[in-house]
Amino acid sequence: MQLAKKKELAAKVLKVGKNRIRFIEGHLTEVKEAITRQDILDLHKSGAIQIEEVNGRKKIVKRKHRRRTGKVKKRVNNRKQEYVIITRKLRTFVRGLVRIGAIDTEKKKEIRKMIRSRRFKSKRHLKESLDTI
Repeated sequence: MQLAKKKELAAKVLKVGKNRIRFIEGHLTEVKEAITRQDILDLHKSGAIQIEEVNGRKKIVKRKHRRRTGKVKKRVNNRKQEYVIITRKLRTFVRGLVRIGAIDTEKKKEIRKMIRSRRFKSKRHLKESLDTI
């Protein structure tokens, strides 16, 4: 007995999926005669048409985001960046002083050691200390 159209009608009326609609074996003749929406509702109330429970997960739990290699943001070491910038600036300045003849190579080596040990905070500080050295 083909009841596919009745099943579709019952699914629409009862607002569930076709797979959840079940017809009881003893009431198949009544289901076959049902034409209107009201007939389907009456059969559901009488128990000739039953709705199965939903299969699978009942509650959808949101997954927490995991920190993996692509998500980890590395913290930049700003102290190193500052050191590199100031060192390059000061070394360039000292190289220029050697070129114009303001200081000799021995003095340059001493100043480079001082730059390496972070003795000077800025280019201005280096200029002021050159007067005293």
